[in-house]
Amino acid sequence: MTARTVRRLLALPLLGALLAGCGIQATEVPTDFGGAPSRVPCSLAGPDAATQSSHGVPVQVFLLCGSSLVTVDRTVRVPEGTPDAKRRVMVAQGLLDQLAASPPAAERAAGYLTYVPGGLTVAGPGPKDPEEALRLGTAPGRLSSYALAQTVCTLSDSAAADGDGSVVLGGPGTAPLRRYECTVDVRDRPGNSEPPSSEVTAG
Repeated sequence: MTARTVRRLLALPLLGALLAGCGIQATEVPTDFGGAPSRVPCSLAGPDAATQSSHGVPVQVFLLCGSSLVTVDRTVRVPEGTPDAKRRVMVAQGLLDQLAASPPAAERAAGYLTYVPGGLTVAGPGPKDPEEALRLGTAPGRLSSYALAQTVCTLSDSAAADGDGSVVLGGPGTAPLRRYECTVDVRDRPGNSEPPSSEVTAG
């Protein structure tokens, strides 16, 4: 054993003591830092190809991701020259159809989902209803809390409503109408906070 080798061996305990004094523990095996970071939930790399290739009126719908409602881009088809009253109902129906559709693969992989049931229809106001009223084929109160929150927030933030953050909804026929609001609490906790509403008196 050479003198150089002896000096190296004697230096090892001293190096260990210095590392311990600095709060660093020496180790004889590589440290495992785990795998590469996974994709951040509710984060999309870019617009879905199906959405990019669609043609129509650009809109946004609210889907559930994690415990909150978040917007995603969609399009709805409305023929040019459609009268405003009919256009509003067509936009509303297009939004409901988009809400009921299963999200594209990229959105599902990021954690997006929907609770709005398929086949949900909408019609314009009845004879004695205010002109901004929308009547769903299913009474709003029969929808799940998540589905109602998605529906209210999507419709109230669209050309189907007056643009004041609320929407007047009712069930079929002459069921009572209520004005629903999409609040911050509803968007943040749709399962716990139902959209606040107030009664609307028909004319």
